[in-house]
Amino acid sequence: MDSSASNVIPLGEKRVIDGRLRVYYYGYWIKAYAVPAETLQTKKLLIEALTRRLFNHTEYGLNIPGVRLDEARSAYASEPDPAKRRVKGAMLAGALFNRATAIFTKLVEVQGLGVEIQPDNQLMRECGRCLQESLALGKMVMHRSGEEGIDELWGEPFKAFSFPIGDFFESRYIKIAQTMRDIDKICATMASMIGELSPFADVVPLVSELGACAKTKTETLATDADTFDVWAEFVVSIERIQAFRPKRPENARPELLHEIERGRQMIRRGSALISDITRARVPMPKSTQEYIEQCRAYRDGGRHFEALIQGAA
Repeated sequence: MDSSASNVIPLGEKRVIDGRLRVYYYGYWIKAYAVPAETLQTKKLLIEALTRRLFNHTEYGLNIPGVRLDEARSAYASEPDPAKRRVKGAMLAGALFNRATAIFTKLVEVQGLGVEIQPDNQLMRECGRCLQESLALGKMVMHRSGEEGIDELWGEPFKAFSFPIGDFFESRYIKIAQTMRDIDKICATMASMIGELSPFADVVPLVSELGACAKTKTETLATDADTFDVWAEFVVSIERIQAFRPKRPENARPELLHEIERGRQMIRRGSALISDITRARVPMPKSTQEYIEQCRAYRDGGRHFEALIQGAA
């Protein structure tokens, strides 16, 4: 992060840094990639990849085939229970996405036969309508963790369909910068509000390592040559912090051991949240703020915590 320069470097500025082209957004120099040609084939591949990623990070049971769209719509419309209606609305959104992807795939196949597809083609309009309706329903969709909605991720295939590809890439860089910001917030919270307590001092370098690996993973595509190293380093950093064991004073009272265990669980929860954010590559502001508040509440009991440690010494 380059916060000192955030007010003077234009957003979207590109520079070669350490031999790699990077683009600047909101304090972060992010890996930049060449924008592919503006064709239906390119958009098809992009939408398919985004849709796979979408279903990989959202709650289970939403990958409804497009051929069942009418069934999904009927089930949603006839459901009186609000909780079940939310789930069925999310399933309808999945069916709409798959219908749109199927239409787009066929349009690309027809174009491959030499038939020119105009933007106002009836099937193109139907594809856009399905994506737009699905986007509206996306607010009902939860992240696989169940902690919060993830409609920002749900909206990406629609952006890939409706925006020029160059504009879509720009929107992705902005989301990556926002994702990196949340990663930094969570890491700073773990280090300052938990790591400052004596049993957890050794976790601070592990938190720093996790933050660096997570941000590198966020900006790296799976097709990059270094993806094997990047993914392995990220996974190992998660494993190291999940395996962390705080120091436990001898003759510690049960109350102290309980508080230390609470802190360890807070660290594990924070690293799991970072993992979710990093893999989805979109910010999760609700979960991030809730975690910060939980850590603050834990830290506010730190005086009592340290008193218990002194009593065990």
